Amino acid sequence: DMIFEYPERPSTQDWSKHYPAYFRAPSSESVETKRAASPEADEETLPKRGPAAATTDSTKCELSKDQLAKVEFADIGCGYGGLLVALAPLYPNTLMVGMEIRTKLVNYLQQRIEALRAFQHDLLQKQSQGAEVEWVDVRAKLSKEIADLAGPHDPSTPELHDNGETERLAPGHYENIASMRINCQKYLPNFFEKGQLSKIFVLFADPHFKRRKHKARIISSTMLAEYAYVLRPGGIFYMITDVKDLFDWNQKYLDAFPLFERIPDAELESDPAVPCVVNSTEEGKKVARNKGSKYLACYRRIEDPTEP
Repeated sequence: DMIFEYPERPSTQDWSKHYPAYFRAPSSESVETKRAASPEADEETLPKRGPAAATTDSTKCELSKDQLAKVEFADIGCGYGGLLVALAPLYPNTLMVGMEIRTKLVNYLQQRIEALRAFQHDLLQKQSQGAEVEWVDVRAKLSKEIADLAGPHDPSTPELHDNGETERLAPGHYENIASMRINCQKYLPNFFEKGQLSKIFVLFADPHFKRRKHKARIISSTMLAEYAYVLRPGGIFYMITDVKDLFDWNQKYLDAFPLFERIPDAELESDPAVPCVVNSTEEGKKVARNKGSKYLACYRRIEDPTEP
């Protein structure tokens, strides 16, 4: 089994390295000073030592922006991050995270995000000084990195499409998105509190065609229970695939789960996230180029009638 770093519980997750504009991790010096000054202090009141080190739960540390900032959108199996990049300027004050099990893709996406942030900051600075902005082809740089990750003859290598993110200022400047390496089938509740998320995306997931691999599918009764736990009532679960058999499988489990109800297609027309879900991922663009079909269904998290 692969080794993953994960917090014991959501309040011990260090978000500062993912969203540096929103979270400030306590320095190790200040933590040790507090420990020395209060050797008998309750450990729960002090940041942890070790990898899950600096507690940066937004209710416990100083933030440079919203003091109640919490991640609200989660893209499960985010791949190359096309959805996050598209959603970031639409919801500039909402923190969203892409969760992916493949290390190379996580590293690539974080580099993509950091490159976009750097360009945005450079653009801001030069505009404030009245200087002419030199266009930077971030897409070309990252496309080369994709090729290096996938190998020279990999037909599944996606194409990056620049939708203006390297040419103009974007609301939020991509400070609100990040990628993490996580096995969501094991550790999802370690990262999110009950009802913390308002949107969950499962887009073009691995269909795991072989029957013996069906247990690895990202939508199942067990996983839906975890999604329902971290998704607040009224939150939306987005699902899309180009594989009809997988769509039928997903729909069967979602329709049967008591805490999700299907959102009528007509209602989705006013949801600004839906066009991004359908068109913005690298996998979705590949399906469109190949003139394939896309099967979309969205479900609303409803109140649990058994809860007071």
